[in-house]
Amino acid sequence: MKQEFEALYQEYFPRIYAFLYKLTESHDLAEELTQETFYQAFVSFYRFRGDSDVFTWLASIGKHTYYRYLRKNKHMADNINTEELIELYEGEATEHLADTVERRMLAECAKKALLSLPKKYQDVMILRVYAEMSYAQIGDSLHISENSARVIYYRAKRMLLEEIQNEYHV
Repeated sequence: MKQEFEALYQEYFPRIYAFLYKLTESHDLAEELTQETFYQAFVSFYRFRGDSDVFTWLASIGKHTYYRYLRKNKHMADNINTEELIELYEGEATEHLADTVERRMLAECAKKALLSLPKKYQDVMILRVYAEMSYAQIGDSLHISENSARVIYYRAKRMLLEEIQNEYHV
């Protein structure tokens, strides 16, 4: 079993890391969550029945690991490190900096809006956007039909757009 899992780790680590990096936008945190994801997968490997794709199973564990992290570190999700932002764009034109800050604020607003959605909408959006899963894979992962995954995704998209428009008073 150890060799099987090691092969699985080697094959899927880059994809799970990329998925979690898209969610966290932090290399260190993505690395930490990826390690935790594979640890959780190893502990529950005996329960994997093969009903879904291995990546779907691992991404689901990764998503839950990310949610646990957010719950434990709720205060950190709202913090914006302005010092880091200033250092990052030091020396750039003010206009470009303003555009960059606005894009970052919009991205932060979108992330907050996503996390405020009901769980089923969050799950589908995260798996579709960040894990880049097909509707069929999402359906397998969440035990819903492919069509339900598609409908939930489009409803979630509409809800996010409305939330962002309300936040930005567009």
